[in-house]
Amino acid sequence: MPRFAFIYRDAQPPKTPEEGQQHMIAWREWSAGLGDAMIEPGMPFSQAVTASKDGVTRVGDEGTFNGISIIEAATCEEAGAMAMACPHLNLGGNIIVAEGMDMEM
Repeated sequence: MPRFAFIYRDAQPPKTPEEGQQHMIAWREWSAGLGDAMIEPGMPFSQAVTASKDGVTRVGDEGTFNGISIIEAATCEEAGAMAMACPHLNLGGNIIVAEGMDMEM
């Protein structure tokens, strides 16, 4: 079955510790609700840099990446529907859903 990356972006942090706890409860419930489709629950990000031929520069507000998850789904549209229920969207963020390619590395 195809694998997809959910790339979480542009969410605003919860305003209070209590909101943060509520968000994590909702996220864990959503993630558990995906069952076997959730391959890798993810890794949240705290900071980022961009590496280019000109060097390494810190990523500013123009590209806020919050984390990633890996899921399995039959189609990109099915994966997108799974993402639509994610509580990340309640923080004003969005989710890029990108299909992985099977190839030898």
